[in-house]
Amino acid sequence: MSIPTEPQTTVRRSHFVDLTPFRRSPAFFRLWLGTGIAGVGSQMTVVAVGLHIFQLTGSTGAVALVGVIGLLPMIIAGLYGGVLADTFDRRIVAIVAETVAWISVLGLAGLAWFHIEVLWLYYALTTLTAVSTTIVGATRAAIVPRLVEKPLLPAASALGGISMGVAITLGPAIAGVLVATVGIQWTYTIDAVLFLAAFTGILTLPPIKPEGGSAVRGIPALVEGIGFLRRAPNIRLGFLIDLFAMTFGMARVLYPAVGALVIGGGAVTVGILFAAGAVGTLLSSLFSGRLGHVRWQGRAIRNAVIAYGASMLLFGLVLLPLGTQPSGSITDSLSTANLPALLIASIALAGAGAADNISAVFRNTMLQSAVPDAMRGRTQGIYIVVVTGGPRLGDAYIGLVAATMLFWLPSLLGGVIIIAAVAILVRINASFRDYDALDPKP
Repeated sequence: MSIPTEPQTTVRRSHFVDLTPFRRSPAFFRLWLGTGIAGVGSQMTVVAVGLHIFQLTGSTGAVALVGVIGLLPMIIAGLYGGVLADTFDRRIVAIVAETVAWISVLGLAGLAWFHIEVLWLYYALTTLTAVSTTIVGATRAAIVPRLVEKPLLPAASALGGISMGVAITLGPAIAGVLVATVGIQWTYTIDAVLFLAAFTGILTLPPIKPEGGSAVRGIPALVEGIGFLRRAPNIRLGFLIDLFAMTFGMARVLYPAVGALVIGGGAVTVGILFAAGAVGTLLSSLFSGRLGHVRWQGRAIRNAVIAYGASMLLFGLVLLPLGTQPSGSITDSLSTANLPALLIASIALAGAGAADNISAVFRNTMLQSAVPDAMRGRTQGIYIVVVTGGPRLGDAYIGLVAATMLFWLPSLLGGVIIIAAVAILVRINASFRDYDALDPKP
């Protein structure tokens, strides 16, 4: 396909997000828009599934199992999905995977409308969604560098942060209100409708076949990709840092219990907590205009992830003195909430969202600028496994620690672990610490 080649010659002075990728690549804009609209619905379903299972079981552990059960299939999908993206037309791979994800959402809606309360069916369909969206994510990330020029990759990543920020701001907030008013059935159904926007962004792309790929396919291609990662210390450490952050700092499965038993406010509080992190993501993306000129990106990742750990530590400290309310319910109104605690918790989660997004901008830029196109699908597949698998490991960690009913402990302990681990890892890896955006090396 034709890619604009005009270099970016001016230095931006504005802190506001750089919209140049939209002007240079209409195809990137269409993909971005379709992904963002569909993402709103997907985030609604994330919240709805958690609330639905908590409503059926009253167990945070049962909510955590959504992520735990889907972990191994998602890992396999990420690894092999990356192979597919490096073997076949990436547009076709994305279309097929999106179709499977859409069917699974329709299945969740059908279960809810017919009041089928068989728990394993919800686990199965959410696992199918995780598998297909993992493949889509790896493939879409491998497509972006073919649509925009290399100097604009940080700006494109920041725009992706806006899309994600809007999705995870509006989606959970809308879901919280819908579940509390018209019910879970409509929440799933609206996601199925919004999902159609994803097809618009992908169907309008031209064929995008991998460039310079090898002749190997299947398992040998996967082995080749893993071998490349062993020779890419900067990319590898970026994965490890993100895995620590997402495993020990992702408190999402706590939110139903926090809304019902700690802060109060029920489903509306849950929606606010989900949306708070997204607000941070969105604001950090909106004011990302200067990120494209950060040269020492390894250090920037270190600083951002340490800030993320500190934010999660604050979230745990907010919950520490509150105790639990055994009589609380997920259907309580916001009038029952501890509003000062909700405000501080939301600020902490917004800080975590902003820090994680800034880290993601630089991690994505490293991947897209330092990895050759022929390997991009496989490395993106591994990256998607880390990004989505880390939170599922975090779900297991949270579920185990929260079984103590000390709902403050997982985030407080996790924040300390993240800060210490990242500081040590970057200190002992000089290559990552001195990673130079002007001379990108994997």
